[in-house]
Order: sequence, then structure tokens, then C-alpha cells
Amino acid sequence: MNSSSSVNWQAALEAAKKVTEGWNRPGEPGGAIALFDSESLRGEACGGLANLTTGEPFGIDNVVRYASVTKHIFATLALLRSDAGLSPDDTLGSYLPFLQPPMADVTIGQALDMTGGLPDVRETLSLLGISVYNVTEPDALLDFLATDGSLNFPAGSEISYSNTGYRLVEAILKQKGILFDDLIQRHISSPLDIAFHAPETWFDIVPNLVPGYWKSKTGWKTSSAGLHLSASGSVTGSLRSLSLWLQSLLQDSGPGAGVLSALSQPRTLQDGTPTDYGLGITHSTLGEHRLLGHGGSHAGYKTYFLLHPQLKVGVALVSNREDTASYTALLNVMSALLNTPLPARSTALKDGLYTSQAEPYWLSVKDGVATYLGAGENLYQAQDGSAVSLSAHLPMRLKMNGDAIEGEIGLAKRYFTPIDPHNCLELIQGRWFHPQSTAAFDIEGDKLMMGVGPLRASGTLTSIGQGRLLVNMPDGPWEKSFCLYFQGYNVRLISNRSRVLSFRRDECRISW
Repeated sequence: MNSSSSVNWQAALEAAKKVTEGWNRPGEPGGAIALFDSESLRGEACGGLANLTTGEPFGIDNVVRYASVTKHIFATLALLRSDAGLSPDDTLGSYLPFLQPPMADVTIGQALDMTGGLPDVRETLSLLGISVYNVTEPDALLDFLATDGSLNFPAGSEISYSNTGYRLVEAILKQKGILFDDLIQRHISSPLDIAFHAPETWFDIVPNLVPGYWKSKTGWKTSSAGLHLSASGSVTGSLRSLSLWLQSLLQDSGPGAGVLSALSQPRTLQDGTPTDYGLGITHSTLGEHRLLGHGGSHAGYKTYFLLHPQLKVGVALVSNREDTASYTALLNVMSALLNTPLPARSTALKDGLYTSQAEPYWLSVKDGVATYLGAGENLYQAQDGSAVSLSAHLPMRLKMNGDAIEGEIGLAKRYFTPIDPHNCLELIQGRWFHPQSTAAFDIEGDKLMMGVGPLRASGTLTSIGQGRLLVNMPDGPWEKSFCLYFQGYNVRLISNRSRVLSFRRDECRISW
């Protein structure tokens, strides 16, 4: 198909410049957007600074952290290019015997397609009070995962984003003496003459890497993170290098031969329900067009790409500022490129805070944004009147039923009612322990206190009824939101990506 006669490059470039021009305020970081077909770069838009210290403007050759855009690269190399002999149907436990069930029984395919229910390591550590800045080592993290085989949900029953599956599959390769960065250099960087790298820590030296930034109340700050990066999000490179790799995928030749067809094969839940998340790559729909892509988010970095394999065109974005809405930006650029409007935003759901009855789950709705277990998505109007997200890893299809909200989140049926904020604070005061890790938090009045000494952080508590309280507290450049679900002598900590921790108090007299 001749893409030149089917797309509007000029309109797309204007849409891209509208995004990047918003970064051109004095002394602010920025980013870049590239438009390309399978043969050439068709346009670029840049804005803001690559380095706030030197004042260097951002360009398409500045190196950034791709974050979770790494995932499709890792899936490509682990399943298609390595000699590891891995099959998506193999269980994690067949290669990693230290894992306990049910985690050990999750398949490699489920670990990579977000249906495995694997608790996200970073989010779990955060719930234990370990800051995003604290340094962690890979072996210690694997030992941590080995202590408890619990899952967020039964594997294959829903879809929910987690980085842990990629960490575990990378551990399988390492056991076989296969290193992710070696695969990158051999199968991608060298053949395409580009500079992809996969550092294992934030502190490894990466040539030409620009700092990432986040905006605090007092101004822009340089970002950092202590978590061992893993193949869930370690790759670095420039926008030009990313575009060349994506062009290889569109050409379906050279290093990209067979990649898109393999990674985008339909994946399903256990009951046969199809998902829009493949193996490190997502499906999305814009009008009659089917797109493939993925995004990435590290502290201070945002990335995203969208490809139209039939038209052999694509767009990609990289940014070194935390506040970049990368998916929304690229949807607008792709909308202009394809002459296809985005669906209208939906405000069909009533603003408010809702909870489910059968599980300790909650939903917040405000100004057309639905936030489920602390993870938010823009809502759009569907033809059947539902409010839907356009996300493959957090799909939502919801509608009002009287004062309640019903539908699907993560392809699982959900039903929410407005909160009944019974105040239980006086019953739960004091210290709560996590025996396996010796972590603890204190409830003092209407505050949750976590950490030690000068690192002690305070979170606000909001009752949502039935022995449940929401906690909002800072975590580096972000604010984390999770639920405390009290059940007798125990309290479960529930967030979008981690639902497996249970704390207890030795002497507790609680009745509901």
C-alpha cells in the first residue's frame, strides 16, 4: 500500500510541533517527536532542553531512557533471536525452581502479556516503605520474589500491568549465560549501526545520556532511581536510533524480520477472551485503523511509539520531563497523520469515589478520568454509550447503573457503588508489621507513618467503608495511592500493581 497517498505528513508534523512547542518555556526540559515511513524520516519536531545545566536544546540524537518501550525489544530477542529455546507455553518454575506456586506455574507468555498476575516489584517495595531512590540488587530482588509465590489474581483471569515477568524471563536467560545487552549489540545495534544499550543500574555510564527531570514545588529536579533496571525497562538510545529500529520492523526485514507478526499474535485469557496486549507490544484502534505500539515511563523520562503496519508508517516520542502525556500526544499526532479524529472524551460517569463490594477495590472518577487502584486513564465515548479507555494494559468499559458503575476493567467484570465512609480509625491505631520483611507502618490519628528517622514519610487516610482506607503519600517524584483493607488481625495493602502484602498487629481488638 502506498502510504504517501494515504496519510497527511504535514498535518501530523503540525500536530507534533504543537506538542513540542509547549516545552519551549525558558529553562525547561523537553523532548522530540519523529514521523517516519519504512524507508525514511518524514519529519521531526523538537522542543525544550536536553540539559538544564548546559542549556543544550533537545534533538533527535539526544540519548534517553526508553523505559518500558524496552519490553518489545526484549521479547524479540528472548523469544526470536536467542538460543535459549524458550516457549511462551513454558512455566517460569521449569527454569526458576526457587519460585513457589502459583507464581511458578505462570507461563512465560503470561509473564510477558500482562495476564500472569505477577506483583510488580517496584510497587511492592514502595508499599513496604522502600523509596524509589533506594538501591536494590538483582539477586536480592529474586530472593525477595522467592519468599512468597502469591499473585495479584489467578493467572489468565484478567489483564494488569506488571514489570516482574520481564525481570524473571531475563533471569532465565542469565542462568543460561545469555545477557540482554549482548543480544542487543549482536542482533540490533551492530546490524543497524545504532547505539542501543541496556545498562543494569541507573548509575551505569551511558554515552550521551541526558538527565531526566521532574518538577517539584520549588522547581525542576534531576531524577534518579535505585531499582535494578532489568529488561522490563533498561534500554537507552536516541529518537533517531529508535526510529531506525521501528523502520526495520515496518520493513519486516533485517533485524526486524518477523517481529511484528510474532509479538502481535492474539493473546487470550484462560476463558478465551482476547486481549489487546501481545508480547511487549499493544494493539490500539483509531477509527478503522489498527495500530501497534507501547509506551515507557521512568522517573523523568517518557517514551511512546505507534505503528501502522499496513500503511508502513509510524510516530515516536521521547522526552526527559516527567509531566509528558506521551500516549495522548502521539494519539493526536497519529490522528492527524491518518485524517481520523479521536473519539470524543466521555463524561458519562459521575464524578466521585466508588468501591466494589466483593473485593477491596476502588474507583475514582473526576473530569472524565477514571482512576482504578491508583492508576488513571482518560475516558472516551463508545458507540454503545459506555465510557472506555484506549489502553491495552488497563482496558476499561464502564457505564452508570443508577448511582453505581458497572462494566469491565482489565477485562474482568466490576461493579462499584458510592462509598459509605464508616470511620474505623479509632480501631486501628498503632503499629502494623509485615513479618516476612520486618517492614512496619504506624497509624497515628488520621495519618499513616512509614519509614525511619529523617526518611519517615506521612500519608493521608480517607475512609471508604467496610474496614478500608485509602492512603495517599509521596514517593519521590510521584504520589502513591493504595488501600488498607483491615480483616481482623490483618491488613492487606492493595494497589494497582501489587495486591499481595499482608501486615498484622500482635495485639489487636478489632470488630466491625
